[in-house]
Order: sequence, then structure tokens, then C-alpha cells
Amino acid sequence: MSGATPGPVVARLARPTAEHTRLAVVADPHVAVRAEGTSKLFERTQAHFAAALDDIADRGVDAVLSPGDLTKDGEPWNYEAVDDALATLDAPFYAVPGNHDVHKNGDGHDAPPLARFADEYGPGELPYRVEVGGVDVIGLNSAGAVDRLTDTHDGRVDEAQREWLAAELDAAETPIALVHHNFPPVTGQLSAHREAVEPEMAEIPGLRDADPLAATLADGGASLALTGHYHLPTTGVHRGVREVATPTTCSFPQSYLLADVTPEGTTIRLVPVADETGLETAHARRVGDSTTARALTSIAAARVASFPLVEEWSP
Repeated sequence: MSGATPGPVVARLARPTAEHTRLAVVADPHVAVRAEGTSKLFERTQAHFAAALDDIADRGVDAVLSPGDLTKDGEPWNYEAVDDALATLDAPFYAVPGNHDVHKNGDGHDAPPLARFADEYGPGELPYRVEVGGVDVIGLNSAGAVDRLTDTHDGRVDEAQREWLAAELDAAETPIALVHHNFPPVTGQLSAHREAVEPEMAEIPGLRDADPLAATLADGGASLALTGHYHLPTTGVHRGVREVATPTTCSFPQSYLLADVTPEGTTIRLVPVADETGLETAHARRVGDSTTARALTSIAAARVASFPLVEEWSP
């Protein structure tokens, strides 16, 4: 393992347990090489993504996972920039598409097909199950394709994927799910903030048909789902499945997660990819962008101030 100092503990979970396996989780980089501005800091997205990968190189990880939104909006040139950043990564990289990685009606460009995504950022298929150290990573597509979810940024894991999932879970000893969209308890945290603090906060697209997906995961022994989408570190439990939402590298609090799965339990830490000035800049830009951006930043700051969010065991 790397001697680099790890970040603050986000959660200590009693499950999953396995032989020591270290995973880095990088979410929502939204890499953009022809855009600038907004609270996503488009002009810095490529540098933030590269900084995360550079830091991960010294962490001794078994694999790098991403719950998606690798690109601004699925542009071919931004995928090329993602490929350039990943070219020097030694560890395996396994991603699932986010809602900004796939075709949506009204796009002025053609997003690469899912087959390319599966080849470049996964094991050649989607959905997939791959063994990483002592765990089985289950990659699911909630974002859609050219014939599915093209008119919305909502997510859904359809019945065909759930049937595939049930069969794969039967063969998985220690499964961890990787999916872009969030389960209702995490989405509910945004709704609670809207009601109590920011009534003009917009409703952000969520996960449809979450109950049958969570039931399939729980029945198959998957205790942990890693997600992205909302750009903030938080957690919730839905039908027995613990969700840990990964912060973005593109805007506050620019960071990734480092997860250590051990025989004692799983420890998840937050690792910033910007210095203090960069974090302060992102915070200032985010709160001044829109009511919704300000609300998401407030939630993110509150969660960071409350670490650890879960502590089910002590080292």
C-alpha cells in the first residue's frame, strides 16, 4: 500500500468484507476541452480528472471505478480527452455510463455507441461482473442508450438487466454494485433540503423503479452500491442496500473516494484533488451559480463537516 496520507473517513461499514482490496472511485469528471464556465468549472475538468488519476497512482489500488459522467455531454472529442488521461493509468479502470455520457434528444453531436464505452471503460460488455481482488464489481447501466431514456436524464435499470443481475449475483461471493443514479433515501436528502432550506431548488433527475433493483441486489447479497450523479458525498440505505454516493472531481468538493475492503469491514475515505484555494474557488463559483447549485454545495459542505457519516465498526 502507498505511504500517502489518506483523506478523512466518510464511512466505516460492517459489510462488505473480503481479503484486503483497495478501490478508487472517481465520479462525474465531466471532462470538457471546448467549454468553460459554470459551477462545473469546465475549463478545469480535464486537469481535475488528471490530478485524481495522478494521486491514485500512488495509492496502491487494485482498480479504479467510475459511476459515470466521464464527459460533458458525450462528445467524441471529450471522450478522446478522457482516453488521453487514462493512457498512463496502470490499474484496471471500470466505469458505467452516466446520463451525460449517452445519447439524448437534442444533442448536436453523436455520442459514441455503448459498445465503445464497454470496450474502452469496461471489460467489453455492459452490464458486467469483474473480479477485483476479493470482490466482484457489478457494473450496471442506468443511463440509457440510443433507444432508451433519450428524452430524460432520469435513470433506470430495466428488467432485462435485473434478470441478468440476479443470475450473476448467484455466482458472486462479495458483490459491489456500480451504478450512476441514486436510490430514494439519497434523493430524499435533496428533497428534505428543498423543503427546509431552498424551496426554489430544482428537482434533479432520479432513478426510476428503484425498488425492484434494490430488492434484486439485496436478495443476491450485494450490501454496497457505489453511485455518482449528485456531485456530493453522502450515504443512505434502501431495502437493505447501503448506497455511498461519490463526490465529483469537477466542482466542490473536488475529490474521489478510496475504499478499503478488509476482513473486518470496509473503510471509505475522501481524497481531495484540489488545494485549499482550488476548493475555495469551486465553492464560491458553485454557490453563486444558481439556487440548485448552491443547494447541492450546501448539502455537500454539511456532509463533509459531519464525517464520518456512518461508523459501524472501529479499527
